[in-house]
Amino acid sequence: MRLRVLGCSGGIGVGLRTTSLLLDDDILIDAGTGLGDLQLEEMAAVRDIFITHSHLDHLAGLPLLLDSVFERIQTPITLYSQPETIAAIKAHLFNWTIWPDFTRLPSEGNGVLKLVEMLPGQTLDISHRRIEMIPVNHAVPAVGYRVEAGGRSIAFSGDTTTNNTLWEALNQHESLDVLIVEAAFLNRDLEVSRHAHHYTPELLGADLRKLRHQPDIYITHTKPGAEDQIFAKCRIAAGDRKVQLLSHGQIFTL
Repeated sequence: MRLRVLGCSGGIGVGLRTTSLLLDDDILIDAGTGLGDLQLEEMAAVRDIFITHSHLDHLAGLPLLLDSVFERIQTPITLYSQPETIAAIKAHLFNWTIWPDFTRLPSEGNGVLKLVEMLPGQTLDISHRRIEMIPVNHAVPAVGYRVEAGGRSIAFSGDTTTNNTLWEALNQHESLDVLIVEAAFLNRDLEVSRHAHHYTPELLGADLRKLRHQPDIYITHTKPGAEDQIFAKCRIAAGDRKVQLLSHGQIFTL
């Protein structure tokens, strides 16, 4: 199992890309602006996409990816997400006003994109990988994902704040090797983080105590310009846990 970080920033700027992770060469988790770093051949190789929630920084690259490789897509790309997110994508993205409806192009019943509802708690097996959808706590309905292959596992929180569901789901398994978890705001921005339903370092540190595993932890979705400050506070809040800052282009091979 190979995971490549295409984007992991909470915003854009030179060298900054929003959330998208490439699993092996055929599965995407989220579809932010990080997709722009893929070659056309790499885009065309994507067969399945798992979306955490409907916010733009996790979807912005999707319509442009489909447009860029439209002629190369031989079988439909399948997008999985929970029903509320699928409904938002239909209503607000592929609606012929913001972008053409690629579920109906090149023709009705023969679209290059297939939208499939997946329920929190459900798992899907795709080739040698088992992907589990885990409910989390965000400003809109949102989920994280746990991916297991060959006895190794990676979990991604998506966007969230204080919750029990993520940690309880991860604790149900015997092990966890890597955890990618967000911390978007500084501790001083607690009220903003509560309204936006994101972690601060202190909120994350409190929730990490709920996790019985000892994975390598990588911090994602930090706000541009505050990355180092947020990470420094995360290291303190995490106590004796191993914490690192996720970086654009990073590759995990498990």
